[in-house]
Amino acid sequence: MLFFKLLSLAFCFVVAICLTASNAVAADGDKLTFDAEKFTTKSVTVDGQVVAYRAYDGIVYAAKPVDVQYQRMNLYVPTAYYEGKALGRFNVDTAPIFMPNMVGGYMPGMPGTPGVDRRGGPNAIAVALSKGFVVAAPGVRGRTLRDESGRFTGKAPACIVDLKAAVRYLRHNDKSMPGDAEKIISNGTSAGGALSALIGATGNAPDYLPYLKDIGAAEERDDIFASSCYCPITNLDHADAAYEWTFGGLSEYKFRGRSGKLSEDQVNISDALKRQFPAYLDSLALKTDEGAPLSLDENGEGSFKDYVKSFAIASAQKALDDGKDLSSYPWLTIEEKTVKDLDFGQFIKFMGRGKTPPAFDALDLRSPENNLFGTALVDNQRFTEYSREHSTDHSIADQAVVRTMNPMNFIGAKGVATAKYWRIRHGAADNDTSLAIPAILSAKLRNAGCVVDFKAPWGVPYSGDYDLTELFGWFEKIAAGD
Repeated sequence: MLFFKLLSLAFCFVVAICLTASNAVAADGDKLTFDAEKFTTKSVTVDGQVVAYRAYDGIVYAAKPVDVQYQRMNLYVPTAYYEGKALGRFNVDTAPIFMPNMVGGYMPGMPGTPGVDRRGGPNAIAVALSKGFVVAAPGVRGRTLRDESGRFTGKAPACIVDLKAAVRYLRHNDKSMPGDAEKIISNGTSAGGALSALIGATGNAPDYLPYLKDIGAAEERDDIFASSCYCPITNLDHADAAYEWTFGGLSEYKFRGRSGKLSEDQVNISDALKRQFPAYLDSLALKTDEGAPLSLDENGEGSFKDYVKSFAIASAQKALDDGKDLSSYPWLTIEEKTVKDLDFGQFIKFMGRGKTPPAFDALDLRSPENNLFGTALVDNQRFTEYSREHSTDHSIADQAVVRTMNPMNFIGAKGVATAKYWRIRHGAADNDTSLAIPAILSAKLRNAGCVVDFKAPWGVPYSGDYDLTELFGWFEKIAAGD
């Protein structure tokens, strides 16, 4: 297999071939065919190591793209693979494909490139190349895009449809491309983390087929091997209730330059949404790894609360083990270097409320999520029954579309292939969404037989890609079958 892959990729010249417009339109034909000739040779430095790679920039992954600026991906391949070399535990056949998305706030996301991250170190794509991964970084449409006539072209579910089309392109060209398309590992942060969860949870789900056909996606599978999700802003149709279950006792808020105190009406909204959460949680019939039910009573108390609390305790213990002084947190009970207990209410108070209720399906239609669920002609829509009932026009988004944006609807469903491996991170200081949301996702995945690594790192706010050494260590472990 190695011989044939290298034969089909056999343009091993040192001289770089400049990118031309033909690569950007190669997919716009009868077949979505990868053009191995159209690359440039580049390099990136990671921890003092110069990593040379081939850059196939601007590959359009759909035959009938709506917005070619975004419906394209950048493919990066270590040049060592064209020289018959191995990198670490991988070679040209076995290298996993790292698929990061650059989406934030459900906005349009351009294809990613190797470079420096916000902290001044190499970004995830650069690290991936240094570890021997092939990188396929797709751009995707987002909620604000319009065409020449002014119609919106990136409303839900465009973003996840585009990611699926990118996966299908990789599978369609697996024999002529480096890397193993059976080991695609997605990664994203915030809304990008939610999309990473969606692409992992919804493999081959029929709900997306009409949309994929419309853009001319390859007729291939779109399930993936693993998903990495940082602070995923997901489960949007139940996120308001989860947020108030968590932060409902707090009347003051502070979020991205805005601060204040909840009005009487907002307190009433918070109370109403908080009361919704136990029924939703119990409807999921989640269980612990030992088979015990995760539930809540009508007051929001119960085993699920203990479950969420356990991640905070584990987070504090890890910080303590790493030498962090936790003596300034009186709501932690620490005995002989062991975190024995945590006052959950005080922990939430320390974290603080960020958003006003409803946190996601805003009654005034001003949230990014309202904007996500618009249509070609309508910019913003409500998407939950509570906000519909409490609005003046009682309008609501198409619930079939809302369904496509929630991974919880697909995990374990008949005919859907969910990724086996998951890594989920939600910082213990992150108040953008409730810690309950990734905890629910984690439990649902575990109950479906998936292998899940979920943690809430101590002191970490809303952010992603902050632990790349650990992230790629996990990638290497699962890809090698350890």
